[in-house]
Amino acid sequence: MAESSISFLVEKLGALVSQQASLFGVVEGQVRQLRNELEWIRQFLEYADAERRYDKMFKLWVNQIRDAAFDAEDVIDEFVFKLERKRQQRFNNLKFLNFLPVCMGLPDKLLLVNKLSERISAVNITLDKILINKGRYGMEDPRAYEAGSSSSSASTASSSEHWKEKRVISSTVEESNIVGMKNDVEAVKRKLLEGEMERGVVAIVGMGGLGKTTLAKKIYDDRDVQHHFDGGRAWVSVSQEFSIRELLLGIAHCVVTALTDKQKHELGNPELGQEVYKSLEGKRYLVVLDDVWNTDVWGGLSSYLPAESNKRSRVLITTRNEQIAVDARSDCYQLQLLDEDKSWELFRNKVGSAAATWAGLEEFREGIVAKCKGLPLAIVVLGGLLSLKDLTLDSWRKVLKSMDWHLSQGPHSCLGILALSYNNLPSHLKPCFLYCGVFPEDSKIKASKLIRLWIAEGFVQKRGKETVEEIAEDYLSELIQRSMIQVADTRVDGRVKSCRIHDLLRDLAISEGKEEKLFEVDENIDDGNMLPTSVRRLISNIHHQIISPSHLQNSNLRSLILNGPPIDEDESWAFLQKYPKLLRVLHVDGMQSPFYGGKVSRKIGELIHLKYLCLSGFCGIIIRLPPSIEGLVNLQTLDSGNRTIHIPHTICKLQQMRHLTCRLGRIFRQSMRERWVYGHLDFQKMTNLQTLYLRNGNSLKDVNLNLGKLTSLKQLKLREIDPRSLEGLFQSVSQLTGLQNLQLFTDYNNLMKGLSGLESFSRHKCLYKLFLGVPIRGLPVETTHYPPNLIQIKLLDTGLEEDPMPILGRLPNLRILTLSYHCYVGEKMNCPQGRFLLLEFLQIEGLRELEDFSIEETAMPNLKTLEIESCDRITRFPHGILGLEKLQRIQLYKVSQELKNVVSDTPGEDWNRIRLITSYAPPPPKKLW
Repeated sequence: MAESSISFLVEKLGALVSQQASLFGVVEGQVRQLRNELEWIRQFLEYADAERRYDKMFKLWVNQIRDAAFDAEDVIDEFVFKLERKRQQRFNNLKFLNFLPVCMGLPDKLLLVNKLSERISAVNITLDKILINKGRYGMEDPRAYEAGSSSSSASTASSSEHWKEKRVISSTVEESNIVGMKNDVEAVKRKLLEGEMERGVVAIVGMGGLGKTTLAKKIYDDRDVQHHFDGGRAWVSVSQEFSIRELLLGIAHCVVTALTDKQKHELGNPELGQEVYKSLEGKRYLVVLDDVWNTDVWGGLSSYLPAESNKRSRVLITTRNEQIAVDARSDCYQLQLLDEDKSWELFRNKVGSAAATWAGLEEFREGIVAKCKGLPLAIVVLGGLLSLKDLTLDSWRKVLKSMDWHLSQGPHSCLGILALSYNNLPSHLKPCFLYCGVFPEDSKIKASKLIRLWIAEGFVQKRGKETVEEIAEDYLSELIQRSMIQVADTRVDGRVKSCRIHDLLRDLAISEGKEEKLFEVDENIDDGNMLPTSVRRLISNIHHQIISPSHLQNSNLRSLILNGPPIDEDESWAFLQKYPKLLRVLHVDGMQSPFYGGKVSRKIGELIHLKYLCLSGFCGIIIRLPPSIEGLVNLQTLDSGNRTIHIPHTICKLQQMRHLTCRLGRIFRQSMRERWVYGHLDFQKMTNLQTLYLRNGNSLKDVNLNLGKLTSLKQLKLREIDPRSLEGLFQSVSQLTGLQNLQLFTDYNNLMKGLSGLESFSRHKCLYKLFLGVPIRGLPVETTHYPPNLIQIKLLDTGLEEDPMPILGRLPNLRILTLSYHCYVGEKMNCPQGRFLLLEFLQIEGLRELEDFSIEETAMPNLKTLEIESCDRITRFPHGILGLEKLQRIQLYKVSQELKNVVSDTPGEDWNRIRLITSYAPPPPKKLW
């Protein structure tokens, strides 16, 4: 993990040299020396064997290197801070002469450069001493390190043995899990016994400890499976440090009978592979490759396993990494966590019959099930431990009070087994995974927030011409494929909307994050204890925990994340008037009044390194940002959540801004004097902007025409659009061909006659989500005027007079349609034949004039959900609903009693099905956008 910190610093050193080259002289040489040395160290740490990191001497050396790297980062950040501070001070003194270049005086430059020279030199001397000590105590120089060296080979062998020991422990634990697998066994058996005639690959995928090996073993030993694969069966356990030869020998021991063991070992790989091939050729066989970690395993073995088209042979793979299953072109089976009942059943089986019938057992059910979260490995480990304890309440309470400790300690350590997945991550993914531990337990993690935090923290490495958001999204997908993170919700376009992390993996992330000095979470801080001064990221998730100002006034602090109100005393907020000057991330959530009535100190403008600022929380507080935010020259994300926020016009000067997500945000216009001082400010220079959410009111009417210059924009959500700028806004939007999500609303409907029609969006090939809350005279008849890949549409207050269904029904990819209040003022609405072929969700709400709604035959064949709300003139059940075979849910709320009577009283089998899937309960609260 230390190599990730060093990578970030190496990149920063390179940027410093290129951006500030004119300031250096001899200092440039020292900076380059530091950068080169750190690059060697980074390479060494990246390729060093994971097992060596448990060696105490190696661990000490890595900690010293990390501390030196942090010192270097402090030196650079403080230099840049002071440099920019001097520049801003000079600008403030001369801003009435804004046409003059803002330069820094030569004496000021020399003073800062000399100070930088001294401190960089000190860091280089410290690094030299650390490297000398490494050689002195028998650890080779990083530049002499080679992956193929003898020492490396020995280390690899050691790692392999360690892995095998862990794998034996894991398998032993998993063998105990036979509860709740009946459906899993049958599902995987069908994949093996049925389907295509040629050789096929089936993969069981899931996080560590789910019982993949147990499931595979149960299937392997099944009588039906044994009888079906009468040509031979082989089981091979694959190690992280695998060799194709060892795997071939494992298969050969099971299926090659013509040779002795000695003869098999004497054969080379090609000859051994040919013997395996000949032994399986013309037969129906099953080969199990258990616990595969590397995509090269299947690539190295597949040519030795006959792929005849008429034998229906199978290869069964178990893996934690979904990408391995994809690369093998397998039929994938995702193994899930146990539900509460099956978790408890497994626990009762493990603790033994005496404990299972003990009267006191039920007292512990809720706590045990909640902690283990359906992970069989955790349940088995905890059950095995408690099976050895006396059946007394005190004895069990004592163990369960320290449940976390017991799951992370000892030879059968649950976290030790899960840590195999962490150690197997590539270096660039390790900090990304650990960072998931900063979020509260059991919380849904919004994917966009997680990605923006990764970027702000410097975890995302540049790659070609891709945006950092695209790269970070790949990181997230890979962590999901590796079963380190679970998908919670998906967007309509299939991308991840939110994710979650299992409690035990979160415990692992917090533990490793503390060990690697990545962050500190207040859950690990005892009351009254002081945090180490070197902590660089501080996270508070506990509502009653008091963090004093002394914890926060830390010059090393780079990230402060407050998820809840941890600071109880008013004076404790004084630090927010000063701010740790090197902050990169400031996330304040759920505070009742964090900024003295919502007014943010002007000193926030001094945080020139700040990249991420989030002030989300309660709706009733108005956040007022000062004009000094123009000093946040590196700010990438400003997020106000659901708070009303007043934003000064100087926000337009922040050219690094990528995500301005202020749903209730208002940007205030410049006065005449400010225009004279600053010049005219608008969005056209914010060319990096990808996300823009604003309640813009009157403030944007001068800049709507310039929105068309924001060609990087992917998400645009505006409310309270001024009627006078609406036509111009649509013209600007027509130029934003990279948009993926467009939501436009106005609160001035009584002043508008309606637009003549929508501009052509045929070039918006990325746009999949469109919400319109503006009056329009009619929908374009030709589908070429619509985005070709549109998946979701919501219409609100459009005031359409003609039935929109015949037109919208022709959109080829539409899956979600919401027709909301006053979007249509007609009395009848009909879905013609053959329309809405992919539609899955239809919501009709607040159409007060609608009386008759019908669906013709062959329309909406894939509809799963129908919601009708506040349409009180509909008295008859929509014609054609009975023919929708895939319909799963009907929601009727605030509808006429006549309509309810039709559903409840009409006889017939079809109506019985309708009654089973119909609900009259209030729908969950909806967000306007």
